[in-house]
Amino acid sequence: QVQLVESGGGLVQAGGSLTLSCAASGRTFSRYAMGWFRQAPGKEREFVAAISWSDDSTYYGDSMKGRFTISRDNAKNTVSLQMNSLKPEDTAVYYCAARYYSGPSYIQSDYAYWGQGTQVSVSS
Repeated sequence: QVQLVESGGGLVQAGGSLTLSCAASGRTFSRYAMGWFRQAPGKEREFVAAISWSDDSTYYGDSMKGRFTISRDNAKNTVSLQMNSLKPEDTAVYYCAARYYSGPSYIQSDYAYWGQGTQVSVSS
């Protein structure tokens, strides 16, 4: 089992950057595929990015490609999301999720563990 805690959210102007971090408990973090999802007010939660546990391969939602970068540090049990060129439509609560010993996925129900979320607000 793993517990996830996100941090790094805040208010930023359009065009700015922000880095989110997700700290995981547990000694087997390196065997979890990790994902980021987000949910804007009145909208469904959507896939942002994911990273494999086995080869660090990464995957992104279409609107995030080229702007967001997901990475992990297994020694520190953390996964990060670097967000550049932020837009007002990126405003949402961002959630970290973990999936044990399986490939990364863009499907929410594939992830068994979730953090509480961190708010990102982008002003125009």
